[in-house]
Amino acid sequence: MLSVSLASSNDDLRGILALQQQNLPRVLAPEVRAQEGFVTLEYTFEQMQRMHQAGPSVIALDGTRVVGYAITALPEVRAHVPELESLFAFADALPYHGTPLKQQAYYLMGQVCIAQGYRGQGVFDRLYQHHRAVYGGRYDFLLTDISLRNPRSLRAHQRLGFQAVGQMQTPVTGEQWAVVLWDWQNPAPAHPQTELAN
Repeated sequence: MLSVSLASSNDDLRGILALQQQNLPRVLAPEVRAQEGFVTLEYTFEQMQRMHQAGPSVIALDGTRVVGYAITALPEVRAHVPELESLFAFADALPYHGTPLKQQAYYLMGQVCIAQGYRGQGVFDRLYQHHRAVYGGRYDFLLTDISLRNPRSLRAHQRLGFQAVGQMQTPVTGEQWAVVLWDWQNPAPAHPQTELAN
């Protein structure tokens, strides 16, 4: 039976990394990437431990196997996860309701992934709702970036209530990213038929 909870052991962290490795663009066929989505960042076990100590990630388990995850990246881990620095810097400078996010309570979704065979069953929503239940008392916003090459993920985030607040570009590769925010204090209505990015 599928359960959703906070990661609680090194085995859970290893399960996250194993699922991550299975969904990187380099191991997926182009048609699978287009239809099913993919993840981009590759975290180390040490980084996962740092992030876990600051704020445990949310996982979906089928028995003891991690079949879904939503990685918590609190501001305290910023110095230890340079892969997220560009998004933290973008968010810090981003005005939201007239005030820079740096002066407001937000954290990042470090990555979200559902194993093949478990997609389309509400696992994505359950992971995010668990985040809100656990961290909603401390934070007002959850922010993440999504590759514009990943329309499945863009649609899923929008359906849940995320709103587009900007776009970033990776300097070296030119990769374009939609930056999206879930406002837990003033939820935006979901619009399933509207794309997040132009």
